[in-house]
Amino acid sequence: MIQRATMFTIGVEEEYQVVDPQTRELSAGVERIFPGARELVGDAVQYEIILSQIEIATPICHTLADVQRELVRLRNGIILAAERAGLQIAASGTHPFSRWQEQIVTPKERYQLLVDAYGQLIREQVIFGCHVHVGIPDREAAVYILSCARLWLAPLLALAANSPFWEDNDTGYASYRASKWGTVPLSGPPPYFHSHEEYDRAVALLVETKSIEDATRIYWDVRLSERFPTIEMRVMDICLTVDEAVTVAGLVRALVRQSYEQFLRHEPIPQIPVEILRVANWRVARYGLEGELLEAATGLVMPAHELIYRMLDFVRPALEAEGDWQRVSSGVTRLLKMGNGAMRQRAVYKQTGSTRDVVDYVVAQTRAF
Repeated sequence: MIQRATMFTIGVEEEYQVVDPQTRELSAGVERIFPGARELVGDAVQYEIILSQIEIATPICHTLADVQRELVRLRNGIILAAERAGLQIAASGTHPFSRWQEQIVTPKERYQLLVDAYGQLIREQVIFGCHVHVGIPDREAAVYILSCARLWLAPLLALAANSPFWEDNDTGYASYRASKWGTVPLSGPPPYFHSHEEYDRAVALLVETKSIEDATRIYWDVRLSERFPTIEMRVMDICLTVDEAVTVAGLVRALVRQSYEQFLRHEPIPQIPVEILRVANWRVARYGLEGELLEAATGLVMPAHELIYRMLDFVRPALEAEGDWQRVSSGVTRLLKMGNGAMRQRAVYKQTGSTRDVVDYVVAQTRAF
C-alpha cells in the first residue's frame, strides 16, 4: 500500500497579469519584476509565454492551511516585487481590454517552439489560469481518477470563472479564457481510458504520428502530470482572491481522493463521450453560475447552484476525511452568495462603465488576503 504521506498532497500554480498602473494595460515588464521576485520567493516564480505574465508555483502542501499560507506569501512577494518595479499584479483569466496582438512572446526557446508549432493560435492565448496538482503516485489509480474527475469539470469552472471581458468588450461569457483555450489542439476534456496501458498507447500514438513532441504537449482540462506523480486539474480560471483559490484547491483534492476511494472499490465510471463533456464545459464557460448547466454523468440539466451542491455531496466524505468540510463548504457558500469573479467584474463595469475601473478592482482583489 502506498504510504499516506505521498498521497493527496497539493500544489497550486497561478498565472498573473503584469499591469501598468497608469494605463491599466498589460505591461511587458516581467523582466523588471523577476529579479526582485526571485529574492522574495525564490524558485517559486517562473516566466510564462508572454512578457506581461508571471507564474508562481507553491511548494508541496499537505493541508489547505499550507495552501493558504503559501498563496498569501507568494502573492505578497510578487505584488511587492512588482510595486518596486513600478508595476501591478492582477488575477483575472483575461485582461479587460489589452489586445493580444500587442503582447510580446517571452524570448525563450520553449515558448518560441510553441509559436512555431501553433502560430497565431498560440499567440492569441493571452489568458491566465490556475492549475492544481494532487499527489497520486499509483499511475493505474491516476488513470481511473482521470476518467472520473472529467465528469466534474463544469462545476469547478463555474466557481472559478473569472474572465468576462476581451479587448474592451463584454463577451457574454463567464470564462472567455476557457473558450479561447479550447481552440488549442488536445485541450478540453480528456477521453475515457480503461487502464494506464491504454493511456500510454494513446500518448505513444500521438508522439509516433508527430502530432505532439511529447506528453507535455497534451493540454487536457485534467491530465496526468509528466513531471510529477500527480493529477493536474487545469480547467479553472485564476481566482480573484486567495480564499477562492483555496476553496477550489480543496474541492480538487477532495474530488481526487473520492475518486481514489471508488478505484479501491472497483466502481464503474460512466463512459461519457468527450462531445458531451465539451458541451457541458461550453455551457459553463458561457453562463457560469447564472445559467442552467449539464450534469455530464446523468445528462440532467439543472441550475448551476444545484450542480455545485451535487459535487459537494459527492466529495463530502473526502472533505471530512481531510478535515476540510467546514472550510470548503463555507467557501463554496460564500462564492455562491457573492458571485464568481466574472459576476463581480461585471458588477463593477455596470456601476462605472469603465474597464479600467475593472482592472483596479481586480488588482485590489488580488491582494485581498
